[in-house]
Amino acid sequence: MYHEIIIVGNLGKDPEMRYLPSGKAVTNFNVAANRQYTGSDGAQVKETIWFRITVWEKQAENCNQYLHRGSKVLVVGRLTPDPETGGPRLWKNNQGYAAASFEVTASTVRFLSSKGEGDGENGKEGREGIPMGPEGDAISDGGTGIADDDSQIPF
Repeated sequence: MYHEIIIVGNLGKDPEMRYLPSGKAVTNFNVAANRQYTGSDGAQVKETIWFRITVWEKQAENCNQYLHRGSKVLVVGRLTPDPETGGPRLWKNNQGYAAASFEVTASTVRFLSSKGEGDGENGKEGREGIPMGPEGDAISDGGTGIADDDSQIPF
C-alpha cells in the first residue's frame, strides 16, 4: 500500500528545529493551505486547512535555515495518523472547542517563495488568501495573510 499527500501553502510561524540524542535533526512547522469557492448560496467561502509538518536530517536543517513565517512551500509526504485514533490528532483549542490537526512527515520540501517574499514583518508582500480561525472566521493579519495571534494556529 502507498499514499502520498502534496500540500502547497504558507508557514504560519517560524520553523522549530531540535536535535535528537542520536544527532538527527528534526524540524517542525505548520502550513496553511487555502481554498476559495462559491457556496450553494452564491457567497464566496474561504477555507484554510492547517498541516503540521515534520522534516528530518539535512532537509530539516535547510528548512530551519531558509524558511520563515509566511514562506510559501510545496510539501510532499505522508499523513502520520494519531496512534490512538488512527486519524488526525485531536485536541482542544483555546476556546475549549474540539479541533484536529493533520500531521505530515515530509519526504520533500520545495521552497516556492523568492528571497524576502512573504516576510510581512519587513513590509514585503505576504501570501494571497486569508487564514481562517477554527470557527471559520477570518484572522486579523495586518495584510500579510499570516495570523498575528499565534493562539489561532492549532499547534
